[in-house]
Amino acid sequence: MTVANPRLRRPTPRGSDGPRLRAYDLSPSRWKDFERLFVRNHGVQAGCWCMFYHRERPTGPLESAERQEGNRRDHRALVLRGHAHGVLVYRDGEPVGWCQFGRREDLPRIENGRRYRSAAPELGPPPEWRITCFLVDPPSRRAGIARFALRAALAAIRRLGGGVVEAYPATHANAVDIWFGTVRMFQREGFRAVRPFGRSNVLMRKALRPARP
Repeated sequence: MTVANPRLRRPTPRGSDGPRLRAYDLSPSRWKDFERLFVRNHGVQAGCWCMFYHRERPTGPLESAERQEGNRRDHRALVLRGHAHGVLVYRDGEPVGWCQFGRREDLPRIENGRRYRSAAPELGPPPEWRITCFLVDPPSRRAGIARFALRAALAAIRRLGGGVVEAYPATHANAVDIWFGTVRMFQREGFRAVRPFGRSNVLMRKALRPARP
């Protein structure tokens, strides 16, 4: 299955003098960095705070300030309980990127959606993991940070035991590829397209072996 992305751009090459990137798993000790990145980007997507896929259903109007604060508070609570996963990417010590992943049961919104339920009979066994969201600071975009974050997320999943990973990158400009990633980016990491996912995304999968002890 071949899927094109009209908004795909090549990452800007980084030479020996380019920014130094590091990735770290989200943890309670890194919450303040996560918070700083999201505050700088207005909580992202109407103050979602990357809680959209953690919830089984909508909780209220997107523009509600109370809802946005609730999202921030609830995400922190999930981190403290070990039910929220992701990687933060740092450039020269400053958080500039994010990739959210999680176990299937921790990100139930997709599975509860009509589109996914209708496709489920064709998909086979459910995945162990999902990759749902990316964030890159606007001044740092088109520099390969999302791809760096994806690779770090896959490495983290391998450390956590591996398994089938599912993702939903954008195939159309209206799907906002800066939030979902591009098909080409996932293809480079060995994901295969399984089937279209709505009008503007494609469902992709990859099986990851666990990391060696």
